[in-house]
Amino acid sequence: MRLIDELNELHDHYAGRIDEAVARDDLSGAHDLAQAYEDDAVRLMAEREGLTHLLPLQRPRPQSALRALLHRLVPSRAA
Repeated sequence: MRLIDELNELHDHYAGRIDEAVARDDLSGAHDLAQAYEDDAVRLMAEREGLTHLLPLQRPRPQSALRALLHRLVPSRAA
């Protein structure tokens, strides 16, 4: 099976589960499923391309709302 076909199957599987979570008003669960889909898709691509040594991917930590506000308020210096 081609990689694109496997990714399409994976997408369809998760899309259905995410739709069900949203219908139950479980937005946190839907978010978790979306993250799981991304993780599984990246893992599948890495396995097929022989790049599993790059896993797990390092994701930037989300910035807190307070830190984002401070970043906007504190003047930045010119380069």
